[in-house]
Amino acid sequence: MTKTPDWAKSARVVMLGKPGCHLCEQAWSVIGRVTDDLGVDRAEESLETVSEADQEEFWDKIPVTFVDGRRHDFWRVCEERLRSALSG
Repeated sequence: MTKTPDWAKSARVVMLGKPGCHLCEQAWSVIGRVTDDLGVDRAEESLETVSEADQEEFWDKIPVTFVDGRRHDFWRVCEERLRSALSG
C-alpha cells in the first residue's frame, strides 16, 4: 500500500474489521479499553465499505489497526503496544 486511505485518518485509532469476525470483536474490546483510559478517539471501518483496492490489501489481515493514520497492528491488538504508541 502506497497511500494511507482517508478512512484510516478518521480518528486517532481506527480499526478495519468485518461483521462476525471474532478477532475483530476482541481487538475492538482492547482498543475501547485503551482509548477510554487515554481519552483518545476511535473509529471502526468495515471491510465491506472500503474500496476494492483496500479490500484486496487488507482482507487477509483483519482486524487491522491504524494509529494516527499509519498501520499499527493486524490480526491481534497488543494492549501494551497500543498504549505505548498513543502515549509517545
